[in-house]
Amino acid sequence: MQISRYKWWLVAMLWLVCFFNYADRQAIFSVFPLLQKEMGLSDVQLGIVGSSFMWVYAAAGPFAGWVGDRFSRKTVVLGGLIAWSLVTIATALSTEYWHLVTFRGLEGLGEAFYFPASMALISAFHTTETRSRAMSFHQSSVYAGTIAGGTFAGLLGQYYGWRSGFYVFGIAGTVLGLVLWKFIREPEEKAVAENKVPVRAIFAHPMVAVLIATFIGANFVALIFLTWLPSYLVRNFKMSLSMAGFSATAYLQLASVCGVLLGGWMADRLTAKISAGRGGTTGGRARTQAMGLLGGVPFLFLSGWTLDVTVLVLAMIGFGLCKGIYDANIWATLYDYVPPERRATAVGVMNSLGWLGGGLAPVAIAYASQHFGMAACLSATSAIYLGFGLLLLTATGRYSTFTLK
Repeated sequence: MQISRYKWWLVAMLWLVCFFNYADRQAIFSVFPLLQKEMGLSDVQLGIVGSSFMWVYAAAGPFAGWVGDRFSRKTVVLGGLIAWSLVTIATALSTEYWHLVTFRGLEGLGEAFYFPASMALISAFHTTETRSRAMSFHQSSVYAGTIAGGTFAGLLGQYYGWRSGFYVFGIAGTVLGLVLWKFIREPEEKAVAENKVPVRAIFAHPMVAVLIATFIGANFVALIFLTWLPSYLVRNFKMSLSMAGFSATAYLQLASVCGVLLGGWMADRLTAKISAGRGGTTGGRARTQAMGLLGGVPFLFLSGWTLDVTVLVLAMIGFGLCKGIYDANIWATLYDYVPPERRATAVGVMNSLGWLGGGLAPVAIAYASQHFGMAACLSATSAIYLGFGLLLLTATGRYSTFTLK
């Protein structure tokens, strides 16, 4: 198969892998009420179950990036898929609280290896002309997987018990990993970092630190909604478990699919325009991300302020669209500022710091909601988007002419 065709088939195959990456991690949030009832857990304990995945995922990030720059990225991606799918099956065997925490942590370890290796693999086949579109299409699987994980885990949990969804997703992911082993391949020439490009080169451009800080803030907001919105809808709007699992994911994530495709197209066009105008290729993707964050501010505020389900749905759609515009370029923007030989390592470091900060969200909001209420906490996330949107926009303007020596 020609490279021009295969590079898009590669994105499609990785789309399927990423689908299970997010379906498996999202499934548990829709069955929180069942876990709480069966094991007698508090909100804070549930928050720790959610955060245990994120803490291990974050801690493993730098090592996962190092592995992705030195070993077969195909093996890292598919080996990780099979490993975390088996852990998903094992999660269904949990009978005590510490079992849940342990298996969620192990799932975080398995999934940590996916993004550094997969993004480096995509970037090896897609140059700057198509990179945002390729990565934005891939990013749409994040939302599809989140919808599937939240909806079907809630639906299956309501009728067959909370364990059923973990069996379904785990078995399906394992089979997919074995099938794709025949079809995914490495590029003919794979850059190996070894000691030629030091790790500190990742941070040579000042925009990298800004992008990481912004990613932490955006992740913090996203994880609040992914973790607590299903329970919020059950408690405050009296929805059933399956309807809450659907409503908490479908509207927001479907809008994010539209946003991510729009964001990829916008970023590639803006980058091409900047390149033609002044001979550079950086700035267009970061500006697109800033537009997404700033556009999401009113919708985030409205999500916790409203008492009407229809208005809440509209707020989730608006937030999802703007979130998708930001998400489309998370990795493509980073690759504008780091050397190719350190791309997997750069993703690993950024993913680690982003999820380490974001991983505080489920527990922090559980505590804060005891004093201010969950609705107020949801509205307060608008301030985070506003602050980091302005930071990203300002930094992009300031460092648009910065060049690495």
